[in-house]
Amino acid sequence: MTFFIVVLRSLWRRPVRTGLTLVGISIGIGAVVALVGMSRGFETSWTTGLKSRGTDIVVNNMSSGLTPKAFPAEARDRIAHLPGIAATCALEVEFMSLESAEMAIVSAREWGGFSWSNLKLISGRMPRDAEEKAVVLGTAAAEMLKKKVGDPIQIEAEELSVVGIVDGGAVVENGAVILSLPVLQKIMGSEGKINGIDVRVNPGMSDAEIHALCDRISALIPEVRIDHLQRGDQIVQKA
Repeated sequence: MTFFIVVLRSLWRRPVRTGLTLVGISIGIGAVVALVGMSRGFETSWTTGLKSRGTDIVVNNMSSGLTPKAFPAEARDRIAHLPGIAATCALEVEFMSLESAEMAIVSAREWGGFSWSNLKLISGRMPRDAEEKAVVLGTAAAEMLKKKVGDPIQIEAEELSVVGIVDGGAVVENGAVILSLPVLQKIMGSEGKINGIDVRVNPGMSDAEIHALCDRISALIPEVRIDHLQRGDQIVQKA
């Protein structure tokens, strides 16, 4: 009698346990496949969001959490004037519970930075200045939160006003609550801190030139990670 036959007989004699084991294995495999699919879907959506903002390089301090760790805002000044960099925009991005939503993207952007330029107004207006306690909602965020122009919105202990609904040209952008960086910094008590920098390079730069620029950025801000959007929309980690 072979070992294989012994195993089959053992499984056959205990059909309930065998069935439950197979169900458990199937659920486990299904869960892994679903999580991998969700992860790849989110990465694709995030990449599309970067494209819609015109971002070529992302500077962040991502670790094992949902959002990158904070680092000093002055890091942007260390790299802003490097040859090859056309523009920069400091960011603070948070995933948080927001009113009726268990998890929402809150994207705070340096006032006047290029990461505002892709937002197309559907209704309302943009915030008037860097200090106005106002947000614009992506179309999906407005639907999820059941908000319209003029409604209040609570972020942590602060009440702000929804002044506009926007189309950001990507799922991630349309699912975000977007506001000025100084406003969120005050709410979160994170003045002087950011957790990301969008970088736009000069037109016509090759991938090799962008790789070299990433190396220079990494040398000036060694505490962060550098990703760049390569041709073919693939995000490449440099450091």
